[in-house]
Amino acid sequence: MKDRIQKILARAGHGSRRTCEELIAQGRVTVNGKVAKLGDKADAAHDEIRVDGVRVRVAPAEKVYIALHKPRGVLTTTRENDSRPTIRDLVPVPGHLYPVGRLDYESEGLILLTNDGDLTNKLTHPRYQHEKEYRVLVVHQPNQEQVEALRHGVVLEDGYRTAPTKVRVGETLPGKGTWMTIILTEGRKRQIREMCSRVGLPVKRLIRVRIGTLKLGKLKPREWRYLTEAE
Repeated sequence: MKDRIQKILARAGHGSRRTCEELIAQGRVTVNGKVAKLGDKADAAHDEIRVDGVRVRVAPAEKVYIALHKPRGVLTTTRENDSRPTIRDLVPVPGHLYPVGRLDYESEGLILLTNDGDLTNKLTHPRYQHEKEYRVLVVHQPNQEQVEALRHGVVLEDGYRTAPTKVRVGETLPGKGTWMTIILTEGRKRQIREMCSRVGLPVKRLIRVRIGTLKLGKLKPREWRYLTEAE
């Protein structure tokens, strides 16, 4: 049975479907010796599919789902060509594992690592509207105008207007700032930091505490665990 090549690659653990589409667009994927194009289909049982010359093993691997508390100063990447520490340095589990979504170098909190490309696509694609919840420490207590601006959407530097968000103002710590809870259903690069900066609320600390129904819970920085069957 033929299927789109990016779907086959995702099932084989090569990342989300969007990541696999990029592999195809870069000319790194071949089917029976010919460079694949976006939109091409293949039969995983009969066609020879290769990525960077390496044969794709399409037999389904056991699915792995890991929750990690990423600390500050760690890259959300699985690449090994960077001298800085990465999330894969913290999770010594063999095989291809990919992060669901990203946290920037200075941000911390919940990261989901998996080899399930279909799940990665469903959790990261904006059309599925999965919530991601963050605790955000800003420099001072926000006024109502700033809160409403965040709730209704902020125009970023590139002209993109963010989707409406849920915002709650929490405790103010004298000399440190005010904690806020911000819940997004999208995930552009450094989105919360830029949103807050645009309304005059520079971010001092950012912690992701939830992805969909999965919560950070009691995991401490650098700790990780396998998800339960229920999760």
